[in-house]
Amino acid sequence: MIALGIEYDGRAFCGWQRQAQGERTIQAAVETAISAIAGMPQFATAAGRTDTGVHAALQVVHFAPAVVRPLTAWVRGVNAHLPADVSVRWGVEVAADFHARFSAVSRQYIYWLGDRPTRSALAHGRVGWTHLPLNAPLMHEASQSLVGTHDFSSFRASACQAKSPVKTVQSIRIVRVGERIRMDIQANAFLHHMVRNIVGALVYVGAEKIPAAQISTLLAEKNRAHAPPTFAPDGLYLAGIQYPAHFAIPEAFVDVVM
Repeated sequence: MIALGIEYDGRAFCGWQRQAQGERTIQAAVETAISAIAGMPQFATAAGRTDTGVHAALQVVHFAPAVVRPLTAWVRGVNAHLPADVSVRWGVEVAADFHARFSAVSRQYIYWLGDRPTRSALAHGRVGWTHLPLNAPLMHEASQSLVGTHDFSSFRASACQAKSPVKTVQSIRIVRVGERIRMDIQANAFLHHMVRNIVGALVYVGAEKIPAAQISTLLAEKNRAHAPPTFAPDGLYLAGIQYPAHFAIPEAFVDVVM
């Protein structure tokens, strides 16, 4: 079994998952590249299915090649067949019971958000934006009510296929860095659009459209219809996947500095 650490710029992709209609996806690009090295079709499973426009500083995938190749082939060789906006960071051999998705014990996302009066041309597609001035300390304060094990139905997309809306958020940290705001959120797993829906609600808090205490109320209501809109994918980065130590995965987190 081979595991790869992958990074990608999600702007030109329709998300991770291969689409029947043939849209450009990261999974299709990765599988095409590893198939070229294997000399036969290969299928890759990811730690998480990122949405259209979402980036990854660290995505982890696994596949079971039917041929033996040196690790350099699964890194440099695969990179030679990938487009410029996708790259393999590393490759390792893993035990047969490793699973990129089900073996993970936590995932970490970073959201970068600009709140200057005008949008940034240089950060287009890489940083979220609102023209409203935001109160970052208030956003952080409100976000702490989401830490812990909860039913996150109010922050779940209607198309979400997860069996349960109950997830455990281990930490949320929101700080201002110059003219941008950085949000870090770590959880055992995430629902479809969960991070973007949390960001959307906290932007309303930061702009003082709703009180900070409303986040607790939304969580308790378990009703997506009562929550603020889903925020844009532009500033969202999958940055960390943690696994039990015995799998010896080389990286657990890659920082994203904007």
